[in-house]
Amino acid sequence: MLLIDNAETFDFDNLEIDTLWNFPQERELKIHQIHAYPAKFPAFVTTKAIDYAKSINTKVETIADIFCGCGTTALEAKRNNINYWGCDINPVATLIAKTKSRSYQLKRIENYYKLITSSIKRRKISDDYDNANERLKYWYSKKRYNELALLKKIIKDNIPENSDYRLFFLCAFSNILKPASSWLTKSIKPQYDPKKKTTNSFLLFKLQYDKMIVALKELPSLGNASNEIKTCNFLDQTINFSKVDLIVTSPPYVTSYEYADLHQLSSLWLDFTDDYKELRKGSIGSMYHQNAEEKKLELNNTAKKIVEDLKLRQKEIVRSIEKYFFDMQKTAKKTHRLLNKNGLALFVIGNTEYKNVKIDNARHLAESLQKANYSSVYVVKRKISNKMLTPYRDEQGRFTSNSKGRKIYNEEFILVGRK
Repeated sequence: MLLIDNAETFDFDNLEIDTLWNFPQERELKIHQIHAYPAKFPAFVTTKAIDYAKSINTKVETIADIFCGCGTTALEAKRNNINYWGCDINPVATLIAKTKSRSYQLKRIENYYKLITSSIKRRKISDDYDNANERLKYWYSKKRYNELALLKKIIKDNIPENSDYRLFFLCAFSNILKPASSWLTKSIKPQYDPKKKTTNSFLLFKLQYDKMIVALKELPSLGNASNEIKTCNFLDQTINFSKVDLIVTSPPYVTSYEYADLHQLSSLWLDFTDDYKELRKGSIGSMYHQNAEEKKLELNNTAKKIVEDLKLRQKEIVRSIEKYFFDMQKTAKKTHRLLNKNGLALFVIGNTEYKNVKIDNARHLAESLQKANYSSVYVVKRKISNKMLTPYRDEQGRFTSNSKGRKIYNEEFILVGRK
């Protein structure tokens, strides 16, 4: 870790890669792969963060992840028997996070699965397609929709509402929704594929169940530490969060895709909303939520420079980017208040590019942390292995080596603020 004296002048570009943060000491557990989720950071980062905190004599009794996503930090905290709480605005994310970080009895899961499969054989598929949500009708054929509707009903009929086991099977259900739909295979962005041949939903569910069982059997025994996950906005002033010793998180990037759009199938099927666009409200950088506090804030110098460069090229996106920077500055201040004395906040963040303007997320966050009264801010640079050979995204959002795509960076930074 290298100390940042002044974030505005620090040479991030020529910072050497620290190989310690590039690769894990052990293979990542399969439980981290039970549900597709974009932009996951590697699980070993959490373990290395705990080790780093201990190396500088920070006692870690409680960890938080303020953008918990699919629960990478949640599970790793559980594995290390450390108390944890996390939050995310996305209900699909928190569903996955809860599923991954719970303890289960395999025999009980197997019994529930037998109930589900026997019910599938007995029950007749009814046709309720005409009454379906119009957005779901866009993505699904009548056959696939009716199969999925029956499967969801069977899961809810056979497993108690507040049970962790219902979470497990709804997570399995959620991960088959894209392959059962006409969503273009391997595309991150929502794109309809009229030629896609979909697979029987019940077969997809069986394959997903088998995958999750293999992952659970590999999982070592988890500790008894507390593990709480909330669906909420970290910046919501009406919600109280308990103090922690260590924060490990990966905030969204300024030009990231709308997670509400990416998870629209699960959000609609799992009854989180009738209109997936409603779930954009409250997300970092979203124009849907603004408050009086912003009028008192001023963009820091890094943000001002980026915004001025963008105004020359793409005026309509500027307000959204300003909003993102405001939100991240508020995040930096709130994380500082959240930490116990000598506590650490570790952020995994990378830079992006928009309309040939470099969006220096790392520098902006480092400056935000310094202005939020962190006593010291450190940085390390790591390689992102899956982007090293594919440093672009195509129109569907997939990684590619074709230079005609949008450039992405194959490196990212780990910023650590110490209270």
